[in-house]
Amino acid sequence: MPRIYLSPSLQEFNPYVDGGNEEYYMNLVADAMEPYLTASGIEFRRNRPDMTLSQAIADSNSGDYDLHLALHSNAAPEGSAGRFTGADIYYYPSSTNGKRLAESIQSNYEKIYPDPNNVDIIPTTSLAEVRRTKAPAALIEVAYHDNPEDAQWIRDNIDNIARNLSQSVAQYLNVPFVEP
Repeated sequence: MPRIYLSPSLQEFNPYVDGGNEEYYMNLVADAMEPYLTASGIEFRRNRPDMTLSQAIADSNSGDYDLHLALHSNAAPEGSAGRFTGADIYYYPSSTNGKRLAESIQSNYEKIYPDPNNVDIIPTTSLAEVRRTKAPAALIEVAYHDNPEDAQWIRDNIDNIARNLSQSVAQYLNVPFVEP
């Protein structure tokens, strides 16, 4: 049975424009993913909100996982808050499987995000969750939480995001996606 490590954001200090924070909303997405993953025969483990990033990475690396999926929402650089929209999917440049996972997520996410042309995959060596994890990894920034429209889209689409990401995981693992 395929196994994944699900890693919702640990950033409770990262506020949404209209209330709440990144850790809270990304845990809602992870919660909503669980029934889809279970129905599709995909085992999972996930980080806990009380962990540090290093602890979550060590926890992921301590198991035998087919992939590591980090769930985040984005914020614009200081001075540009609220000006950006879109989703970014990151992977480690030398990871063929990480890139394949990112491409699967991008292909599916373009079907639900309001502007499909604004869903990008980006290679990076600076994000620990794609650089330091043993399993092939992708990190998705589902939308910008400092932009009122994107933040509301996240709130209104928790299950839709979860279903879509679960479909991408099933596709990557080459298992049938099953509705709960």
